[in-house]
Amino acid sequence: MSLAPDDIRISLVVAQAANRGIGRKNGLLFRLKEDMAHFRAVTRGKPVVMGRKTWESLPRRPLPGRPNLVVTRQSEFLAPEAFVYADVAVAIAAARSMAARMGVGEACVVGGADIYAAALPLANVLWLTDVEVEAEADVFFPEFDRNAWREASARRVEKGEGEEAGYVIRELVRRA
Repeated sequence: MSLAPDDIRISLVVAQAANRGIGRKNGLLFRLKEDMAHFRAVTRGKPVVMGRKTWESLPRRPLPGRPNLVVTRQSEFLAPEAFVYADVAVAIAAARSMAARMGVGEACVVGGADIYAAALPLANVLWLTDVEVEAEADVFFPEFDRNAWREASARRVEKGEGEEAGYVIRELVRRA
């Protein structure tokens, strides 16, 4: 069965602090072992859409094993081995087309705040890691109505080896 771009679900993948913080000084707030493994598992083999600052913050570019789509207002910006777009909606449409051609049913949005805010109305799924700390942040995940989403799954990870805080990895699915 072949997929059409309209068949591709859009998933936002994010780890947020209790105060919705997602970043500080163009970096992640946390290094969470199980969450990073979850991020790789959810996004590998699928197109990932991100903003320029998120792209620039990656320790390894592009993210391996998946097409990287970078959104920026900088018309001359180049991202080696990635696709560059000036508009979030256009990048998401391209990601859907890529996913359909690849035969995968999902394209992922991986940050930052402006990209999440623009993509949230288009999203079908939120892979939301709720980290149980208040973090000093300068970038925040947008507010959203949790009643518009149902929790399809949740997995708790305790603070401990490789985990600087306890957290819950949730799959939220938009209600029809």
